Amino acid sequence: MQNLSYLFEKNRARFDLKPGQPTMKAVVTTGSGGYDKLDYRDVPIPKPRAGEVLLKVLAAGVNNTEINTRLGWYSSNVTEGTENFSESEGDTDVSDGGWNEVTPFPFIQGTDCCGEVVAHGDDVTGPAIGQRVLVRACMRLDSWESLENIWMASDFDGAFAQYVIVPAQEVFAVDCDWTDAELATIPCAYATAENMVHRCNVQAGDRVLVPGASGGVGSAVVQLCKRRGAHVTAIVGQSKIPQMQHLGIDRILPRGTDLLAELGEKSIDVVIDNVAGEGFTDLFKLLERGGRYASSGAIAGPMVTLDMRDFYLKDITLIGCTAWDEPVFPNLVSYIERGEIQPLLAKTFALKDIAQAQQEFMEKTHVGNFVLVPPQ
Repeated sequence: MQNLSYLFEKNRARFDLKPGQPTMKAVVTTGSGGYDKLDYRDVPIPKPRAGEVLLKVLAAGVNNTEINTRLGWYSSNVTEGTENFSESEGDTDVSDGGWNEVTPFPFIQGTDCCGEVVAHGDDVTGPAIGQRVLVRACMRLDSWESLENIWMASDFDGAFAQYVIVPAQEVFAVDCDWTDAELATIPCAYATAENMVHRCNVQAGDRVLVPGASGGVGSAVVQLCKRRGAHVTAIVGQSKIPQMQHLGIDRILPRGTDLLAELGEKSIDVVIDNVAGEGFTDLFKLLERGGRYASSGAIAGPMVTLDMRDFYLKDITLIGCTAWDEPVFPNLVSYIERGEIQPLLAKTFALKDIAQAQQEFMEKTHVGNFVLVPPQ
């Protein structure tokens, strides 16, 4: 496995244009702050080094993580949820606001990439030139035995551009009839979801509760649990219930439901939760003895209250999920190719309209994922 530590290199001069140099359109995030930090401009087309491939970006998904990183929400100084953390609050530089603390501004964001291989670096033989691929955005630095990881578009340049450089080992060919935009909904949301489902070892018959089930990760969790044969209870906003019913959910509850009154204590085996916030405490009363709780986010608020007695007296397992495990991404590709999951593409935007896309994204009225399309 190639050591990826070199991707931490920060070369701020890489966006400087020289006469006659081939260029591409890209969105450069220039610092921590509001939409004015998203600069759509011409930058040099990067060249692949040994072990890398150059991809033409066909479509790039929009995620919470790009917005959170731009605003500095990952800083330990921030205590409110992403839904309430406003653009104005991100106007000052935050030294520890990225996934691995320091964010490499200026850089190109874009975690989700569906692309076409257009060039190989030295010692690279595949995937073949012209192949359509997905990028595994979460990359283990040294080996699968270590949880140390870096992320495309959080720690180094990503897919909000016409071209992107990626380590060849992180590129996966996909054989399916999905559109480019549909494939671009997959990497971040679905791999994050599959990672939680995998670590919770969800089995047929498990009773799974999914708060925030209409979001990109939540709707992926629903599908991935159902393909394993679990009984899924989903919590969604009232207005989104009709859009969720085609996913085969066993029970849908409107947001704000008194879960203890509706479901009862010890009624759930697994909670997969990216919401947290005020509803966190009751989730542990819902869990059966030996239950599992997994999370990779906290959109309703990172500061929560836990009754430790609910945790230790019931032998609950808490599972934090950021670094994707080795089987996760190959699993997703196989699910796509066998037709076992479906994309939930909410809307597409031109890359230059990224600010509009992120504004609509934060309104949270959609189900599924938004996707940006660079000039082709």
